[in-house]
Amino acid sequence: MTVDHSPLHVEVRGPDPGPNVETFLLIHGFGASVYTWRHWVPSLESRGRVLLVDMKGFGAAAKPDDGRYGPTHHAELIGNLLDREDPDHLTVMGHSLGGGVALLIALSMAEQDDRRLRRLVIVAGAAYAQRLPRFVTLARHPRLAGAALKLVGPERTIRHVLRSIVHDRATVEPDQVRTYAEALRTKEGIRAMLDGARQIVPKELNRLTADYPTLDVPTLLLWGRQDRVVPVSIAHRLCRDLPNAQLKVLEECGHIPHEERPIASLQILEAFLSRA
Repeated sequence: MTVDHSPLHVEVRGPDPGPNVETFLLIHGFGASVYTWRHWVPSLESRGRVLLVDMKGFGAAAKPDDGRYGPTHHAELIGNLLDREDPDHLTVMGHSLGGGVALLIALSMAEQDDRRLRRLVIVAGAAYAQRLPRFVTLARHPRLAGAALKLVGPERTIRHVLRSIVHDRATVEPDQVRTYAEALRTKEGIRAMLDGARQIVPKELNRLTADYPTLDVPTLLLWGRQDRVVPVSIAHRLCRDLPNAQLKVLEECGHIPHEERPIASLQILEAFLSRA
C-alpha cells in the first residue's frame, strides 16, 4: 500500500493490530526493497503483524526529486509511519543502510521515552564511520555512474554487485538480480539511488553513535563472517556499545545473511525472538 501523504511504500502481513499483537517493522538496505526479507516473512507473520517498508527512493516507493535521501530523513519518515500505526510490542529490524536507520529510529524513541520498542534486530548494519563499498563510492559520482550503468546495463550491474557482497556467488539467483535491477530501469530510480549514495553518511554521525549506550533494549546483531561491506569489526564495536546486545556471526557468509543463508539466519532470529 502507499501511505497517505508519505513517499513510503508499505506492505502489511499477518493479523490486524491489537493490544497483544506483536509488530515487526522491516527496513531494507541500500539498493534493495521489501523483497530482501522474503525468506523471513512467513515465520514473522505467524508471530504477529509485519510492516515491510520500501524506503523513499527504493523499490515501489515514491522517488521525488527533492534532494532528501539521507538516513535521518528516512528515519523521520518511518517514525511518522509508526506514529500513525501506533504499534504495541514493536520489533524494528534493519539491514545495512536499513540497520543504520533502525538505530536512528531507536535513538529517537529512547529520547522520547517511547516504551513501544521491545527489540532491535540489526543485520550487517551501518553504524559508524567506515570505508564505503565501491558500488556506493561510484554512485556518488553521477556522471561516471550513469555512463557505467548505461554501458553495462541494469542486470549485469546488479549481478556484479550481488556477487561482490556475498561469500558464495552461487547463491545469487536470477530472480534476485531481476528484482533489484528494476530500480535502475527508470531515470527516477537512478536519480534517487545516486542521491541516496551521496547522502548515505549522516552529518551528525559522531553525535548519534555517542548515544548508542542509551539503547537498553534486547538487540540481536547478525553478521556474516566474510562481510566485505560492513566488516564484522563494526559488529563487535556495536555489541560493546549497546548494553543489551548479543552478536551472532554466520561463517561462510557475506553481507546479506538473510538472503545468502536464509535457513541458518532465520533459526538465529527465531531463537532470539523466543527468548527476548
